[in-house]
Amino acid sequence: MSNVRSLLLESVALTDRGLVRNHNEDTVFENAELGLAVLADGMGGYNAGEVASRLAVDIVVQGFKEAIKTSGDNFRNGTLNVQNGLMDVTLYLREQIVNANRIVYESALNEPECEGMGTTIVAAALSVQRIAIAHVGDSRAYRWRGKQLLQLTRDHSLLQEQIDNDEWKEEYADEFPRKNLVTRALGVERFIQVDIAEFEIMPGDVFLMCSDGLTDMLATKHIANTLEHMARDPLTEIATHLVKGANQK
Repeated sequence: MSNVRSLLLESVALTDRGLVRNHNEDTVFENAELGLAVLADGMGGYNAGEVASRLAVDIVVQGFKEAIKTSGDNFRNGTLNVQNGLMDVTLYLREQIVNANRIVYESALNEPECEGMGTTIVAAALSVQRIAIAHVGDSRAYRWRGKQLLQLTRDHSLLQEQIDNDEWKEEYADEFPRKNLVTRALGVERFIQVDIAEFEIMPGDVFLMCSDGLTDMLATKHIANTLEHMARDPLTEIATHLVKGANQK
């Protein structure tokens, strides 16, 4: 826990390789003192997916650590000291993901064992009154508030495009033949479009970030019911329960 920036923050990260694969391509980072969380779900042959997700998370985290270190009170107000000037936290988050894309892309080009690798990413940074969220791919961020679970990100996936175009019904998402096909990912192309958004935060808000390892297995209603029934439980127990539920499915 931390009372940095006049907020009492608590965070937990949990990742699991599941029951099918022999390795885990997800990489997660969370730090309540920094007010930063980053999650990436890698893809690619051999261990390349793990390389891509780890590289992307490390780049974003390192960039933020350096900027926060020199920003002091500015970060509380939603700005960072970057290159002798101030930059909005949300824009800086996007810039760091663009930078991560470039490095993952170049690594895939120059290292034969990493050819074809890529990764999704979702990142969140909290200042005093808002949370900045940036994402690429189908890893998601949710907010639990007042017994309502709201998805804050929109998947960059073929399935989501079909739903948006009224070519597929959301209630039949599990039956979509290529539901795991993403239309945007880090490291696939030299230039990437990063979706960013800002949201006000309130006392008691719970933010959930996850890869499709969770949402492919557990319906949104199931996740919401878990957050409601375990609202007074430690975050570690809630996360453990959600992972256990995904594995059971």
